[in-house]
Amino acid sequence: MKFFFIRAFVISCFLSSCCFNGVAQVNFHKMDRWQDSLLRLGKEMFGSKAEPERLEKNFLFVKTLVSALKERYSFLYSFPKLDMISNLQAPNGRFRIFSWNIPLDDGSYLYYGAIQTKSQHGELQLVPLLDKTFEIIDPEYVNLKPSEWYGAQYYDIASLGDDYILLGWKGHTPQQMQKVIEILQFDGSSYQLGKAVFDDHVKSTRKIFRFARHIAMYLRLDADKKRIVFDHIVPADSTVIGSYDFYGPDLSYDAYTIENGNLVLQRNVSFQNTGLPDVHVDVKPGQAIKAKKSGL
Repeated sequence: MKFFFIRAFVISCFLSSCCFNGVAQVNFHKMDRWQDSLLRLGKEMFGSKAEPERLEKNFLFVKTLVSALKERYSFLYSFPKLDMISNLQAPNGRFRIFSWNIPLDDGSYLYYGAIQTKSQHGELQLVPLLDKTFEIIDPEYVNLKPSEWYGAQYYDIASLGDDYILLGWKGHTPQQMQKVIEILQFDGSSYQLGKAVFDDHVKSTRKIFRFARHIAMYLRLDADKKRIVFDHIVPADSTVIGSYDFYGPDLSYDAYTIENGNLVLQRNVSFQNTGLPDVHVDVKPGQAIKAKKSGL
């Protein structure tokens, strides 16, 4: 009899734990239907040739995504087939960040995103990211709120002490592309973008690489060595210094090593680019990164 009550108590605790973590409450059938709706809208959004249609479908996509995330414990649903947008989860599982881009007819891009925080009882905690790229003065030297985001489509995330590193692709103008190392801070209740952690530029709060639109730039996390490896970007010649539309890689690599919550620059690091399909993350709207279960 004693064994029976102990066994019943253990089972009860286990079931309570499952319910607390939200596993039992996730309506996967309903979430699958939301995912199907988002897939349809996403294909229409990225497949539309006319800019007004793309923006209209994107508006419906945003509304549908928010409705899907309002489902209790939606945080536990990974949207495994929704591979036309980025969906990155924090290494410690505290939040996940969605991001994507809409190309405009003038060759620039609009960025959309949101941060979903994991909640104790499965209710929605969602912070929208509002792209204010062309309103931000000196974006490399300011801390930003989610409502004043330097928009990008993120493809990698890593821990930086109590903060987080985001690597992002940013189609910018008809002549220029960018890649971004963004620092995301989260104190448990609010988010902030940007932090002075770069030892080579002590006032910089984010790193922005600018280069010619037709150029591919390598910027990836090397987790084994706790560093971020990237192409060294230089002007085509001395006559175009400062004209980033004519910048590109010089076939050498630099790296930021992750040390005590800071990023420490190392020049001319030893690195071999394997040339794998997902190495150069140069996003085309609505195209997934190969070999990723979900993401861009």
